[in-house]
Amino acid sequence: MANGGVTGQQFNTVSTSGKSYLMPIILITSLFFLWGFAYGLLDVLNKHFQDVLGVNKLQSTFLQIAYFGAYFIMPFPMAFLIKRFGYKGGVLMGLSLYVVGAILFYPSAHFAKFWAFVVSMFVIASGLATLETTANPYMTVLGPSKYSEVRLNLAQSFNGVGSFVGPIIASKIFFGGATDTTNTDLSSVQYTYLIIAGVVFCVGVLVFFTNFPEINEAEQQHLGTEAAHRPLFRHPYFVYGVITQFFYIGGQVGIASLFINYATENAQGIDSSTASLYLSYALILFTIGRFVSTAIMRFVRPNQVLAAYGFISTVLCAYISAGSGMPSVIVLIVVFFFESIMFPTIFALAVKDLGVHHKRGGSIIVQTIAGGAVFPPIMGAIGDAVSIRVAYVIPMISFFVVFLYGVWGYKAGYISERRLSATTPPSATTPPSATTLPSAAET
Repeated sequence: MANGGVTGQQFNTVSTSGKSYLMPIILITSLFFLWGFAYGLLDVLNKHFQDVLGVNKLQSTFLQIAYFGAYFIMPFPMAFLIKRFGYKGGVLMGLSLYVVGAILFYPSAHFAKFWAFVVSMFVIASGLATLETTANPYMTVLGPSKYSEVRLNLAQSFNGVGSFVGPIIASKIFFGGATDTTNTDLSSVQYTYLIIAGVVFCVGVLVFFTNFPEINEAEQQHLGTEAAHRPLFRHPYFVYGVITQFFYIGGQVGIASLFINYATENAQGIDSSTASLYLSYALILFTIGRFVSTAIMRFVRPNQVLAAYGFISTVLCAYISAGSGMPSVIVLIVVFFFESIMFPTIFALAVKDLGVHHKRGGSIIVQTIAGGAVFPPIMGAIGDAVSIRVAYVIPMISFFVVFLYGVWGYKAGYISERRLSATTPPSATTPPSATTLPSAAET
């Protein structure tokens, strides 16, 4: 994709062995929308529960702890599950947990217990973590390997769509679309999640009756350099990438989870409903940023784009921490554009040339999503004790770490790699050139 337009044959859905991948691709793509939609609802629920259940900012971030904590716990057991029951078994397990968690929202709302919502969210997130651990690698092997990045990029775009559709719907249902009142009825949460459970169950039925081709592991061994067989954590650029991804996810989740609080407390005339709509606009900008930045990466090395976006986001967060009024809210929305490519770009740079460690490395980076369970509570505590503006110093630090990885950490990792093994072929340890760095499609 970095070398020009995408031709029709790049979306070929029939393998050389004659297997049809069309229906599995459609169903797996729908999963990206489903977990994007769930994440979009999550940040709106924070403010809604503060209003209805009387929890403070710090307490409300327990939803994020439950959600992203599941991403730390689930990847390891899911690796064994997929090995034992295949990709289809992993998808069905993830969808089942999603349905159960969504149904649990009904009694949680009936008894109006925040801890019950936290438990329900953990069950949902366990399902989502299972789906993400399964769907990402499976999408890359559903068809010709040379077009795997194109398929994954296409699926990820639906994740972005789901993430901004969620807040739009929530602003109308949870807050009633009002401009001067707050909906204090939890029945809207009950029925929203019952509908979600029904939709996810229907997707699960389709998955159950659809033939999901199981991929021979031998077909996926396409990296075999001597350096790639070195122990995983002796790849410094991977280690730096794991650390960077943890910081990035923590900052990204913190920004989104307290977005509504920031908007309502720092600009006059903005209520929860309006702020949730602004959040949806920010997520739309996030999705646009992914497409625009992908085009930029055709001409600029991905680590350079990452460094530039990290630096810009650091500066914008400094303004957000010091500013107030509608201009600071607008700047907060703009940050989402520059966040858009950070996760996939860090991911691609960190797992590049890992060879036999590629899958394990990828699963470890998925675990760094647990950073979303660490940073929001810190921000919530600062918001309660000092101010919500000061709390945004935390994501400023996160983006500075991203900047360092793009401008130094990635290259420094490759330099260290050279020193670790003088016998490794130079091509495996030399920093990739502009033509060998991951393309837009690979990120």
